Amino acid sequence: MPFRPLLAALLFLSSALAAEPLRVGLSPDYPPLAFRSESRIVGLEADNARAVGEILSREVSLVPLPFEQLIPALLAGQIDVIMSGLSVTAGRSQQVRFAEPYLRVGQMAILHQDKVLRFGQPWAIYQPGVRIGVESGTTGAAFAERELPDAALAFFADPDSAFTALREDRIDLYIHDAPTSWGLATSSENSDLISLYRPLTEEQLAWAVAPGDSTLLADLDRALVLMRGAGTLDYIINRWIPVEVTVQ
Repeated sequence: MPFRPLLAALLFLSSALAAEPLRVGLSPDYPPLAFRSESRIVGLEADNARAVGEILSREVSLVPLPFEQLIPALLAGQIDVIMSGLSVTAGRSQQVRFAEPYLRVGQMAILHQDKVLRFGQPWAIYQPGVRIGVESGTTGAAFAERELPDAALAFFADPDSAFTALREDRIDLYIHDAPTSWGLATSSENSDLISLYRPLTEEQLAWAVAPGDSTLLADLDRALVLMRGAGTLDYIINRWIPVEVTVQ
């Protein structure tokens, strides 16, 4: 093939590849980070994804998946990046590559208001026999299994089912990521529940890509720098989180 047509073909292919949608995997049952509002997926991570898409000049395709399917979908090439409030852990770091963290969080305990006096002191959660609810595969479950060996653990598929268990007095506390507690601050339907707002762990949230995707990882880190510098990240966080948090 002559040089000029070959060059034109390569430029066209490069442009086409750059225009491919960025497939963002998220679990839309995690307000205020990602959840459904009528027919749309909204929340902090949804806004993050759209901001990154604008910076990278790529259309964004939000791919809703159950939380436990996010990493398998990433490794199978079904999505390009996980943006779903994923905590950085040693185990996950062996499977995926994390971009620079964008938010510092921690696990918190949620309870029914009727039990505030019982669990008002920091040591109360560590009492033998406390009935603890967690979501399988999360850092909250790992904390409870590691630090609360004398607790009675119950596993739930999502926060809503755990909230029902709290109301029905089937569990005493539900341990989940801080964003779940933050969501209670503005939720009228969960006004009977309250968070202790004492972090039980210190974790960092970050976006994740497949192990071999160094190009996208560099693009995400670059986008994060630009979002911080322009104030976009602070704007998004302040829009969705009604309490003060520490951002790195």
